[in-house]
Parts: sequence; C-alpha cells; structure tokens
Amino acid sequence: MKNTRWWLIRHAPVPNPGKVIYGRSDPAADTGDSDALAALAARLPAQAVWVTSHLRRTRQTAAALRLPGSDMALVERALAEQDFGRWEGLSHDDVAGLHPEEARRFWTDPAVESPPDGESFAAVMERVAGAVARLTTLYAGRDIVAVIHGGSIRAALALALDLTPQAALRLSVAPLSLSRIDHYGREGMDGSWSVAALNALGTFPGSGR
Repeated sequence: MKNTRWWLIRHAPVPNPGKVIYGRSDPAADTGDSDALAALAARLPAQAVWVTSHLRRTRQTAAALRLPGSDMALVERALAEQDFGRWEGLSHDDVAGLHPEEARRFWTDPAVESPPDGESFAAVMERVAGAVARLTTLYAGRDIVAVIHGGSIRAALALALDLTPQAALRLSVAPLSLSRIDHYGREGMDGSWSVAALNALGTFPGSGR
C-alpha cells in the first residue's frame, strides 16, 4: 500500500486595502515575509512534486518556497480559487448595494448557491476532488506540495474528512499556513485518507480571501 502525502499551502497574503472579492482574479501576493517563508520551507519535504494553480499569487509563493531538488511546479487550473463571477473586484458592501436580491439568495446557503456568472463552493469541491484523485494516482507514494488557495484547500480537506460543503466552509485557512492530508492506497479515490496537520504556521490577518 502506497502513502501519498499532500502538503497544502495557502499562498502568501494579498494586499487588499479595499477588501474586495478576488477569487479568480489575479492580484499579486506579498512574499516579503522572509521569516515566515523560511519557517514554512523548513517543514517541507525534499524531492517533492510541486503544484500550483494558474493564478500569479500561488506561483509567486511557490517560487519563494521552492527547495533544491524539487520537481518543476505543475500548473493545475482545477486547483484554482472559487470563481465569484460578476462579484470579482467588488467589496461585500458593493455586492449588497448593487445586487441585493442575488446577495440575499447567495448568503442563504453559500455552499451550494452561485454568485452571478460564478460557481458554488460545492462545484469547487467537485473539481478539486477530481484533480486530487488524478494527481494522487499519477504520483502515488510521493510527496505533493500544492501551493493553492483557501477555497481549494478547504475542498481538499473536505475530501479527506468526508465533509459536506456546508461543513467545509467552517474551516479557516490562513495565508502561508500548512495543512497535510495523507492517502493510503493505489488509486486516487480508493483507499483511505488521514489528516496529519491542519492550518499550521499561518497567521490570520483581517483580509478577505
């Protein structure tokens, strides 16, 4: 039986003075906290497969963390943050003022409701589960360092813990935090999962995801 270890890292903080929603948008991350980056890098395995989403903030963070001897980072679009559609670039107050009916509908059940032209968190869980299963099968028995997003890390943890979308949204994932899920088995959706670490090392600034 093979043990495949996923090291899940949320990207470095994104400066966001306007507290806007930037899920699938592409702002830059602030990778200037060298102490936090060094502490996180010291926890990571050598000879790992590295994965990022296609968004700049994950690629910047991975570049700041990369260890000698690690594989070139794969870009996996299915591990991107939730798409908030027409709400991207707006603050929550903007959304409430400009789209009051849509906002009320969304907040009745944000796990399964979608922003206009966006996707639900349940849809995020489905696509992330597919990517995790595929990569777990492809790299069975290896360490996979995934520098991704708060939403996609919640989705991966939900897979390991067998959580509903509603329960998964209760998880907080801090910038530059480390979580780890381990898979035991041969195939990406067969076998069993365990959680070896949850939200280690990160801090909780008062910014949006």
